[in-house]
Amino acid sequence: MLQVGDQAPDFTLKTTSGDTFRLADQRGQRSIVLYFYPKDDTPGCTAEACSFRDQYEDFQDLGAEVVGVSSDSESSHQKFTQKHRLPFPLLADIGGRVRKLYEVPRALLGILPGRVTFVIDKNGVIQYIFNSLGGATDHVSNAKKVLQGLAE
Repeated sequence: MLQVGDQAPDFTLKTTSGDTFRLADQRGQRSIVLYFYPKDDTPGCTAEACSFRDQYEDFQDLGAEVVGVSSDSESSHQKFTQKHRLPFPLLADIGGRVRKLYEVPRALLGILPGRVTFVIDKNGVIQYIFNSLGGATDHVSNAKKVLQGLAE
């Protein structure tokens, strides 16, 4: 299991805009709030995404980019992004390769993909891991607190 202090595994995935996002390209530039969520347009996932959206400027001011990951398709992500005006990229992890790389467990007796947030500093080191299917908006407030601590 990945732990705080571990180097975040590198990966490359397609974004909602069709661009390629590679974690290693972010090193030395900004922190990353990498959040894995179960499914586009479900109640908890929508609340989480909209909470990240509503506080997005705060994350930017703290030198961080927010990045959401689920196994939904690029077209599903595009619809979800447009419907809720999400200013950050969503990545299509079709097949769950990156979810496995980050050891994100399944939830509710293995039925649902889990909800886990990682705060990764500018050097690519995991500074925080929060695993909770419930309390979707807690992922946002907790990640912000960690970034505020890194900025001090």
